[in-house]
Amino acid sequence: MESQKALQQKGILYAAGAYMMWGVLPIYWKWVEEVPAEEILAHRIVWAFVFMLFILGISKRFGKFVGELLSLFKRPKLFISLTIASILISGNWFVYIWAVNHNHIIEASLGYYINPLVSILLGTIVLKEKLNFWQYVAVGLAGIGVIILTFRYGTIPWIALSLALTFALYGLTKKLLNYDAMIGLTMETMIVTPLAVIYLFMNGEHGFGSFGSISPVSTLLLMGAGIVTAVPLFYFAKGAQLIPLYMIGFLQYISPTINLILGVFIFHEHFTSTHMVAFFFIWVALFVFSMAKTKFLLRKQPKFLKNKSAKVS
Repeated sequence: MESQKALQQKGILYAAGAYMMWGVLPIYWKWVEEVPAEEILAHRIVWAFVFMLFILGISKRFGKFVGELLSLFKRPKLFISLTIASILISGNWFVYIWAVNHNHIIEASLGYYINPLVSILLGTIVLKEKLNFWQYVAVGLAGIGVIILTFRYGTIPWIALSLALTFALYGLTKKLLNYDAMIGLTMETMIVTPLAVIYLFMNGEHGFGSFGSISPVSTLLLMGAGIVTAVPLFYFAKGAQLIPLYMIGFLQYISPTINLILGVFIFHEHFTSTHMVAFFFIWVALFVFSMAKTKFLLRKQPKFLKNKSAKVS
């Protein structure tokens, strides 16, 4: 039997591996950028569903999946919740693929940096969770970063906000569902697979389909979209079971950091002084957010809030 320390180390490797795979995902989507984003999404959904069925089969959980599927028809609220989750994650995937293949990797990384802050805001609104003074400061600092980009470029950074909001809402839906991660993802991809198949069929019928008409390597990469979707999620699910939540919170910044490095140094996207200032506010916000419940910062908050925060934390 493995010690607690060994299990935690294994959990860190699983979770860090998941975030590193998500971090380098832009390279994969760039390899198939000749294919429209909506078609890549359709293939990602279909092949992710196929691969998830394979994973359930080899892990001897297919029977449990069938049982859950049969019970789904007797639980309309669960079906609606899973449908909402599948729409949210599909929307998130589409925006991310579109952003990568239209040279907006930097803004996509911004979305995943601010995602935890959007999640805590949703927690206060929907779950009535309480924030302490420093958590509010963190949200405010991130908001300043977004406002700077908005005023400088005259448009809301919709890619970043869409990615942050859809993934935060997806996380909230999953939290309320409290459903098995692997079976849940299989259900979610199953729900939207018929729409993806219809889209691919119609696209092919009208002569717009890329599958088979592009190079064999690109065709295989489209099929591999299911693997690059499922494997990081499998690693993440394994890691999340073995390490505390605060460690997940720390490791999650690996992915957008790799995205940002790729966007600036590999794909040579413009990283202006305005971006630097906006990202500075967001990085400070994330630091404050990470330290918000430490004794050091709790002692530094306004006196009238100290007792209240002590009760909450």
